[in-house]
Amino acid sequence: MKEIIWFGRGGQGAVVAAQILAESAYLEGFKGVTSAPTFGPERRGAPVTASTRISEEPIRMFSQVEMADIAVVLDETLLGVVDVKGRIRKGGLVIINTACKPEDAIGNGDFDVATVDATGIALKLRLTREGAPLINTPMLGAFAKATGIVSLANVEKALRSKLPPAAAAQNFDTVRAAYEGTVVARKAQGRGLKAEGGQGTA
Repeated sequence: MKEIIWFGRGGQGAVVAAQILAESAYLEGFKGVTSAPTFGPERRGAPVTASTRISEEPIRMFSQVEMADIAVVLDETLLGVVDVKGRIRKGGLVIINTACKPEDAIGNGDFDVATVDATGIALKLRLTREGAPLINTPMLGAFAKATGIVSLANVEKALRSKLPPAAAAQNFDTVRAAYEGTVVARKAQGRGLKAEGGQGTA
């Protein structure tokens, strides 16, 4: 079973992204998929989390994820506010919305790091609401690229099941762009990160 935590701020769509990922995984053929939101005050801009679990076998656990195999950070400013490192398992993966390279994004840790400029992609492709970029859907593309757990085709199907055709198409454009722009750095044993894939990779 893979346990995923989404770190975002209120209004950034972490809960929706967790749900769409669960739907994508179900379409991928996983028998166990769940998503759970944060319970408590979720005022706009305040740190929030959401959880997704994905398994080959049925899941009977619906609580929030405490320690994750994969952490998805929608807002890089949260790295100075929330202990993301403290909630990622050894050998896990952190996916961050940032213009930084993976080796510069979060510092040392016993985990892989993937980065993508989801904010820049959303602005470039005009995926905004009230002038603010919508970054949760492009981060699904980064997740697909960094993990290989879900395919772009099934992310697109999940979007089309939740959104009108025109909105789904626009959202999927950002998913595909983020997939192509994601840089993944694997933690070499006993050494630092080594980047692979994505545009502008070292």
